[in-house]
Amino acid sequence: MAIETTTAIAVKAAPPRRRSRKATLAWQIGVRVLMGLVTLWCISVIVFVATQAMPGDVAKIILGPSATSEQVAQMNENLGLNQPLISQYWDWLSNVLTGNMGDSLVSGQPVSELLSERIFNSATLTVIAMVLILPLSLLVGLIAAVFRDKFVDRSYLGASLVVTATPDFVLGSLVIALFGTVVFKVLPPVSLIPPGEAPWEHPRQLIMPLAVMTVVGVTYLSRLVRVSFIDVLESEYVQLATIKGLSTRRILFRHALPNALAPSIPAASIMAAYTIAGSVVIEYLFAYPGIGSALVDSVAGHDLPMIQAIIMLMATAFFCFNQLADVLGTLNKSR
Repeated sequence: MAIETTTAIAVKAAPPRRRSRKATLAWQIGVRVLMGLVTLWCISVIVFVATQAMPGDVAKIILGPSATSEQVAQMNENLGLNQPLISQYWDWLSNVLTGNMGDSLVSGQPVSELLSERIFNSATLTVIAMVLILPLSLLVGLIAAVFRDKFVDRSYLGASLVVTATPDFVLGSLVIALFGTVVFKVLPPVSLIPPGEAPWEHPRQLIMPLAVMTVVGVTYLSRLVRVSFIDVLESEYVQLATIKGLSTRRILFRHALPNALAPSIPAASIMAAYTIAGSVVIEYLFAYPGIGSALVDSVAGHDLPMIQAIIMLMATAFFCFNQLADVLGTLNKSR
């Protein structure tokens, strides 16, 4: 009896088992992914309701102003627009999850076929922009941190403040006026890519939209890199390395760079997400044949399936990069 009592007391007094580090990390990542999926579902509801609430009768827009009421009613029935809103949403979501985005109301062609080339063009523009943004942000942030509070750093901070305060549309218009139409006229003012041809086959058409996207991206990301480098350069182990007489080059690239990059990697993922979202303005401004300009044209034509598909594609890409940033941030904190 005494042994059983002692055992019971020992069991009660024993500390609870802690979760392993990997299990805790997996739980945190799983929760973030689940919350992201719920957010994506909420976005799908908002997108569907917002497009359905757009002014104008889709059937009348398709048939024209001379259509009779019977023709309009028949078209609404053919499109399923006479069904309850919940039924329409469920049918649309089921089709989207299976890869069927419907047919365009303007051309009658499948949305997936119309968007395939435009998705490729937008992805190409975004990837090239990120390839330019990442090393330039690292270089600019490093130089600003090394020359902190000096003329170079203050000039950079002032210029970045101006760029940040300037809308992308205004910045792009200034670039067009400077290099495409008014002053130098050395580049084409629009970035038209012939159908069936890859964007990199026309490098001159890519220069101005890439320049705007790169300037905006570098302005944002380089400031985060600058702050990270300043924090690392003020750390004890870097100061100790300086006291030991190590060269500045070795301190920067051997000791400071790896530690400064860690918090900047999640920011780079967020930057990629914002680059995708900001491509709508850039593509429309430069007439670049991507999903951003397709979205503007679809809104003008009241093409609901195209609008829904494009917004969901952009939201999914934004979601993926945000989730990647969250996962990288969680991994960085767990070190």
